[in-house]
Amino acid sequence: MKTLNPQSIDDMLLYRLGRVLGKAGSLVTRICEGEFGITRREWRVLAQLGKRDGILSSELADAAQLDRARTSRAVTALVARQLVVRVPRPHDRRQVVLHLSDAGRALYEAVLPRVMAIHQALVAPLSPVEADQLDALLAVLQSQADAMQCGADLPKADRRRGGRGLRASS
Repeated sequence: MKTLNPQSIDDMLLYRLGRVLGKAGSLVTRICEGEFGITRREWRVLAQLGKRDGILSSELADAAQLDRARTSRAVTALVARQLVVRVPRPHDRRQVVLHLSDAGRALYEAVLPRVMAIHQALVAPLSPVEADQLDALLAVLQSQADAMQCGADLPKADRRRGGRGLRASS
C-alpha cells in the first residue's frame, strides 16, 4: 500500500525505480565503458539500430527515448568510430537514414548477451507469474506516463545554465 500512499521519498515509485536502475544500470555502464569503450547512451543507440536498422535520427530518438540533441551527439560519436553509417535519402538529402556498420553490428552482438545476462539476473527471483504481472504493470505505468507527459504544461529547465533558470516550454 505504500506505493499508493507514500510516507517518504523512499516509498515513491519513481525513486524506487530509480534505485533499481541506478544499481543494475551501473553494471551495464561498467560493461559498456570498461569492456567496450562506449557510453550507455551510445549503447542505447546501437541497441535500437540493432533492433530496427535503417531509421531516421528522429525515429531513433523516439525509440531510444532520448532528446534529439543527445541522440545526435551519440550518433556523431558512433559515426566517428565507424560503428554507425549515415546514408542520405535519395529523394531528400537533408534526411539521413542510420545503419549499423559491420563493426557496429559486431559490437551490438557482443554487448547484447552481456546486457541480457544482467536482465536475466535481475528478474531471476521472479516467478513466471510475477514476471508476467510486472510486464503488465509496467505497460500500464508506461501508458500513464506517456499520457501525463502529453498533457503536461511545465517549464523546461535551461540545462545550458546548469538547470538554473527556465525557458519556455515547446
